[in-house]
Amino acid sequence: MAERVVIVGGGPTGLWLACELRLAGVTTVVLEQEPEIDQHSRALTVHPRTIETLALRGAHRRLLAEGGRIPSGHFAVLDERLDFGPLDTDFPFTLTIPQARTTELLQQRAEALGADVRRGHRVTGCEDTGTAVTVTVEADTGTYALEAAYVAGCDGTRSLVRRCADIAFEGSRFTALGTLGDVVLDDPPPGPVTSRWTMRGTLMIVPLPDGRHRIAMHSPEDVTTEWPGELTLDEFRERVRRVTGSDHGMHSPSWLSRFGNTSRLARHYRKGRFVLAGDAAHQHMPAGGVGLNVGVQDAMNLGWKLAATVLGRAPEGLLDTYHAERYPVGADTVEHTQAQTSIMMGFSPQGSALRSLLGKLIAERPQFSEALAERLSGLSVRYPAADGAHPLTGCRAPNLRLSPTEHLFDLMEDGRPVLLDFARVEGFDARGDVDATVHVTRYRCPRPAEHTRPDWAGVSAALVRPDGHVGWASQETDAAALARETRNALVALHGSGQGTLR
Repeated sequence: MAERVVIVGGGPTGLWLACELRLAGVTTVVLEQEPEIDQHSRALTVHPRTIETLALRGAHRRLLAEGGRIPSGHFAVLDERLDFGPLDTDFPFTLTIPQARTTELLQQRAEALGADVRRGHRVTGCEDTGTAVTVTVEADTGTYALEAAYVAGCDGTRSLVRRCADIAFEGSRFTALGTLGDVVLDDPPPGPVTSRWTMRGTLMIVPLPDGRHRIAMHSPEDVTTEWPGELTLDEFRERVRRVTGSDHGMHSPSWLSRFGNTSRLARHYRKGRFVLAGDAAHQHMPAGGVGLNVGVQDAMNLGWKLAATVLGRAPEGLLDTYHAERYPVGADTVEHTQAQTSIMMGFSPQGSALRSLLGKLIAERPQFSEALAERLSGLSVRYPAADGAHPLTGCRAPNLRLSPTEHLFDLMEDGRPVLLDFARVEGFDARGDVDATVHVTRYRCPRPAEHTRPDWAGVSAALVRPDGHVGWASQETDAAALARETRNALVALHGSGQGTLR
């Protein structure tokens, strides 16, 4: 069992978690019941924070090369789109790329790092024995068992791992539905994204890389608690025609589906030797295309903490901070997707007036528009900090320029935390003044750093966690005091291990 984590679920969340664990040297097995990657891509959108997450490991380039770039996002399919241009990121756009392709790329990376990815292997049970978890698996070759230090449930809304761990999945059943189709359009609308809201329905049309189009929509009859059965092409064609006046020459569907706004949260993201991530931890209406993104960001938060715990270098309670930090993000996701559902499904004069008002606020109040864009893109996430901590603590660190040739993200590709010394305190040098056995990359700027960001002005040193969030920062100007603060921060956040000096 030595240092083994079993991940149940081979989608983007489980595969990115496998990448992070293998980067840290943890033996990792991914078990996925489906024999092949599902080509029906539920998700198409990769948001800016997820691109940053991949960029922290240098794993973003293929997605950038293959994905289509849209410099905006939508909130509740309002006509006034959210401009991503002003966002403080190297990636002020969303990428449109089928989930199947994202999954392929992440599996390639996970396997290259040494993860054992087993497709067509169905988990039938998990038992926590107190010292390990026994995982029972069925495959074409027969039934077998694995023993794991921890089991990660990345196995979707019907998670077996969640049930084995006896973790409640709390929330509400659907009160609204939507329909989706991947179809061929002989007469597609122009432009990269078409969106429309009328009293007869809400609709979005997005081109797919293979020449088909995805159409997602809601209609007045979708405000229901009754499941109407399988979606047919004739029904879908008629729904589209009611909104746009045309079915755009629709034919040859490769996928037709219904979805709902069932919204639930796992009561615990970690229980004993079980952890949950992605849809196993939170379920919501797929409004704004955030689902895949929140799951990958769950995995990024969890990966380094679980690795440190398995390898025996985690400080007390580190793994429990996964729930403390990511549960509120899941709750916020449920809240804003439910709010968007209400706005999208408001087929009434009152609903129309609400859409008009929100659209005017987006157009006329840049701060309001930017706040919604930051929320949708994942850039607004800030984790709780202790009383008296520097204001940067818990915030995501942007890709700071540290020298003419190096940026912060360049230092983080190996998955280690990074201690930044901004060369502002005479007599302090993080490369020599802090215990070199701590598992961290140390970087000292070649000259006192100058930042265009006001919130980083005056910072003497900062510790950036492996997930790209600030774990500690200080404006201390006394060398001895700063060295003491730095040592305490390293021990509190990252325990001990072999460091890398830079």
